[in-house]
Amino acid sequence: MTIAEYLEWEPLQELRYEYVHGTVIAMAGGTIPHNDIALNLYHALYPQVRSKGCRINVADVKVEVNSNSPYYYPDVVVSCHPDDLTARKLLPHPKLIVEVLSPGTEAKDRGEKFAHYRSSPTLQEYVLIESEKVGVECYRRGEGRLWLYYPYIDGDVITLESIDFSFPIALLYENVSLGENA
Repeated sequence: MTIAEYLEWEPLQELRYEYVHGTVIAMAGGTIPHNDIALNLYHALYPQVRSKGCRINVADVKVEVNSNSPYYYPDVVVSCHPDDLTARKLLPHPKLIVEVLSPGTEAKDRGEKFAHYRSSPTLQEYVLIESEKVGVECYRRGEGRLWLYYPYIDGDVITLESIDFSFPIALLYENVSLGENA
C-alpha cells in the first residue's frame, strides 16, 4: 500500500492502523493501567503545554515521522509547531512523544519506533513509561545524533526539558493497579 492509499483508507476503518514502509499494522487495545497512566500524564501536562501555545494529544492522533513513512499513534504527543496547532489529520512536527509500555509492544517501542522517531528533526524527547511497575526512561536529544538517557525510579521527580516541566513519578501511577491484578 502506498502512503497516499494508506492516508485515504485508514480514516475509513473502525480500527486504527500504523503504517511502516508499505505495511499496515492494526493497533491492539491497551490495558486499563496503560490507559490510566497515559491519562494521568495528559492531565498533568495539559495546563503547562497549553500555556506555552502548544497542543497535546492522546492515543488517537497519528504522527508522521517523515513524509516517506512511517506513521505511528503514540500514547501521548506534544507539538508546538505552528502547522501542527491547526492540524486535523496528523502531526508531522512532534516535540515530545510518550509511549506507555506493555509486554506486547515494549520491544517495538524501544527498537523500531525509537529508531524511526529519532529521524524526526523536531523531536526533542522520547519517553517510555512502564505499565506493570514504576519506572520511566527519558531519551533527550543531545548534540548531533546523540541521545541522552535519563532513567527514573519510584520517588524521583521527572524533568521534561522540551516543555520545561517537572513532576513526581508518583503522579503517573496515581490510582493505577500495577502487577498481576485483573
